[in-house]
Amino acid sequence: MNENRKRILEMLAAGHINTDDAERLLAALEKEPSTAASGGDTTAHPKAWPKYLRVVVESQETHDGRGPSKVNVRVPFQLLRAGVKLTSIIPPQARMKVNDALHQQGIDLDLSELKPENLEELIYQLKELTVDIDDESNKVRVFCE
Repeated sequence: MNENRKRILEMLAAGHINTDDAERLLAALEKEPSTAASGGDTTAHPKAWPKYLRVVVESQETHDGRGPSKVNVRVPFQLLRAGVKLTSIIPPQARMKVNDALHQQGIDLDLSELKPENLEELIYQLKELTVDIDDESNKVRVFCE
């Protein structure tokens, strides 16, 4: 993680800026040439950071036989960022119970490990995500925009 990005996330964590300001600053960093550890290479990222996770489901027929249906869900990454911040105020006993319940469902996730900087890296990695599932009667598409 470069130094400017780290400073922005630290200011956000300390409450000096809000998430909208942080998002604008991070987007501005994306537009500037990067001088990463690759020997001073000055190439910008080809695609801006995603703002939404989209899930689109099209079904030819609903389970009750009423005909075609379409579901279009657009989840803002700001909601995920806010959720990560809220995990820090969950009491340790409750966090352990949630972690245990997640593990029982086969989800290997520890809420105490969720940090804003980890989420930013995940969002960065998701920017190229596209999942398409087609079968005879259903079409599902998951992507970031």
